[in-house]
Amino acid sequence: MSIQRLPLQTNAEILLLLSLQIASYRVEAELIGFEDIPPLKDGIDSIRKAEETFYGYFVQDENETKLAGAISFAREGSVITICRMMVHPNFFRRGIARSLLQHILMDQEKEGALLFLVSTGTANLPAIQLYQSFGFTLKRVFTVPPGVCLSTFERPASHS
Repeated sequence: MSIQRLPLQTNAEILLLLSLQIASYRVEAELIGFEDIPPLKDGIDSIRKAEETFYGYFVQDENETKLAGAISFAREGSVITICRMMVHPNFFRRGIARSLLQHILMDQEKEGALLFLVSTGTANLPAIQLYQSFGFTLKRVFTVPPGVCLSTFERPASHS
């Protein structure tokens, strides 16, 4: 297991991430009952243009290194917005999302982050439980057409 920054310089690197993203977000789309979520519309160009920093979670599986999960974030001053959190369904319930989130929180707090934000589908209970377990609190619930609810959470940095 290792967590590494994803360079996403080549089409092959981006396609590896897109394959993971589509598999992961299809599950979320089913959970929230909405197939038209933005991550399912991404392509090579939109990932290349994304102003996000991506980290991947790699596992050894059958003598092969596989990208099992990824997280991305954007930084504006001292505020970090978690943009994407994804785990391949073959690797669900192994603590991968927890490890990725913990990595970003710790790393960005060292870099001076003061506040973390994240949004997810209100019906995505596994994601909500994960964020709440890290001290994220619900700040806002809003509806996006056609009637899908999103929840936004925030968490102050826990500088010691």
